[in-house]
Amino acid sequence: MTGRDGGAELSPIEPSPVVILVRPQLAENIGSVARAMGNGGLFHLRIVAPRDGWPQERAWRTGAGAHRILDSAVVFDSVAAAVGDLHRVFATCPRPRHIIKPVLTARGGAAEVVAIGQRGLRTGVLFGPERAGLDNDDIACADSLIRYDLNPGFMSLNLAQAVMVFGYEWWLARQDEQPMRELQTNETVPATKADLDHFMVHLIRECDESGFLKNEQKRPGMIRNLRHFFNRGEITRQELNTLHGVVSELVRGRKLRPR
Repeated sequence: MTGRDGGAELSPIEPSPVVILVRPQLAENIGSVARAMGNGGLFHLRIVAPRDGWPQERAWRTGAGAHRILDSAVVFDSVAAAVGDLHRVFATCPRPRHIIKPVLTARGGAAEVVAIGQRGLRTGVLFGPERAGLDNDDIACADSLIRYDLNPGFMSLNLAQAVMVFGYEWWLARQDEQPMRELQTNETVPATKADLDHFMVHLIRECDESGFLKNEQKRPGMIRNLRHFFNRGEITRQELNTLHGVVSELVRGRKLRPR
């Protein structure tokens, strides 16, 4: 404990990733997450659809002085909204199944986050609900997965422990000399998740109109597969504009063709 009513004098260490808790169930767990974030130098906390609402006084009681992290936390209704302004998103996932995405260790993920931050891009890490973890729709919003290298016979972590492992690796990764990497974008910039979501709305609407997604049983999985494809790497706004044009011209061509 800090001994101060206002908690520890915590502030962001930039560039730092956003910790995103998806549908957390207990306020005490959110408070423990804030404590773990403070230990690892993380500050930005977003909460998606907390079960018991927000704020909850119990979180501050278990935060052990990480008040400023909790005071600054932002609540969102959906994962898509929570990641909209970010450029790269990682999802913690103990047992990824039937998903085609890069899978990194905690150390590899932390090094990737540091390298991305050095290029001026914003990142976030998704952590799932206490009982079930992230579902397939949550993971579809991420570019890459992070899987902790733990005892395969017992990989059970509580929410704060999961955040603590990543925070510790991120803190260490910051201390190392990281090679600068650059994506040459010329006159455009990397697209945010909101930019990509706007394109996906356009693409899915036209796929529906063309009948490509007419199988109602397979439709959710097909949409997730499309999201996974476009979320596997950085895409620029100019590239998305080109894809918008491609889809529009395909629609125009379909309408002009005789039946």
